[in-house]
Amino acid sequence: MTTGVIAALAYAPHATAQTEISWWHALDAELGKKLESIAQGFNNSQSDYKIVTTYKGTYPETLTAAIAAFRANEQPAIVQVFEVGTGTMMAAKGAVKPVYELMTENGQPWDPTSFLAPVVGYYSDTDGNILSLPFNSSTPIMYYNKTAFEKAGLDPNVPPKTWAEVESFMNQIVDSGAAKCGLSSAWISWIQLENLSAIHDQPYGTLENGFGGLGTEFTFNGPVQAKHWENLKKWSDAGLYQYGGPVGGPDAAPKFYSGECAIYMNSSGSRAGVIANSKDFEVGFAPLPYYDDVIAEPKNSIIGGATLWVLNGKSPEVYKGVAEFFTYLSQPEVQADWHQFTGYLPITNAAFELGQQQGYYAANPGSDVAIKQITRGTPTANSKGIRFGNLSQARTVVDEEFEALLAGTKTAQEALDSAVARGNEILREFETANQ
Repeated sequence: MTTGVIAALAYAPHATAQTEISWWHALDAELGKKLESIAQGFNNSQSDYKIVTTYKGTYPETLTAAIAAFRANEQPAIVQVFEVGTGTMMAAKGAVKPVYELMTENGQPWDPTSFLAPVVGYYSDTDGNILSLPFNSSTPIMYYNKTAFEKAGLDPNVPPKTWAEVESFMNQIVDSGAAKCGLSSAWISWIQLENLSAIHDQPYGTLENGFGGLGTEFTFNGPVQAKHWENLKKWSDAGLYQYGGPVGGPDAAPKFYSGECAIYMNSSGSRAGVIANSKDFEVGFAPLPYYDDVIAEPKNSIIGGATLWVLNGKSPEVYKGVAEFFTYLSQPEVQADWHQFTGYLPITNAAFELGQQQGYYAANPGSDVAIKQITRGTPTANSKGIRFGNLSQARTVVDEEFEALLAGTKTAQEALDSAVARGNEILREFETANQ
């Protein structure tokens, strides 16, 4: 080796090892690929850190895996947790590093007012501090078959606004033979109870829907909720409404895609899938309906989806990288791209404004329905969201009681009363375990 080469090596800058940052998530298929491309985009933008993504299964499976890993001191730096896991994460004392602290400690820009208010409100403590970074946030909307509407003699560009109109439209659609059924819905608990309560400004539970602490109780068995469930039962018996199944309602989507049911309610994050699978008709998009004899101006809907939680037990260098990654994730260009590809909400006002400047909403009618619905008015204690421990278990109870209603073994009031009583037992168990 020549002296010149030795000298060159001696003065060459030492290669520094990248700090790896583990990110566990629950998105598969196309959403998972898009998530991985976002991580790769950050990795390509700098050389100090490397985000390593790992798919850990469904949302409940990912949350369970993260809790088990933390107990074994093998936790990831970042874990994606669905919205119903918020209460569980907040109660996991010592496990979580709040995102507002993370960003401040690492000198990253952090302005809570830059995010969509209803989104961050769901993930903030009672002092307004944001605990986790919103990532894939959605809200339920109404999809409808424009072709079926036209066949039934309805204006395909005028969707029903109220539940009374939904009933009228369903009758006209079925009577005309334009479709066999009027309505199917995914997520009975999320859409036909939690969001129903929010947009009608009805409490779902005490202590500001659980935001005020562990001593909360469910109260979703009021007259508005009972009236709505009575209607769903009536429409089911008449063949106007078809049940889509428990939890996410896996049977609801095929009923809409096939043209069997003319109206379908599900997450705004389903937009891409709805468009891709509804090949034989044009899809319309509209806000969820409301009872105009209950409320003249419906409140904002509430969110679903997930956020990114940072777990304790990592090095300062890892947290520095996580903070930089979160700043990258929050950039308008990154958020607008994610939102437009998936149908999830843009988490920042700037991302929404960028989409407007790009002409995205003008070119894709209905793509802004979810944003307008979730940002309308000022969120109240009843519409800012819900936060209960073990909420996924309570949702299972809601599904079971709704099925009892449809089977005719309980009235709407009896089903809701039972769901509240059983749900409160789950809350007391969670309270005892986390005091």
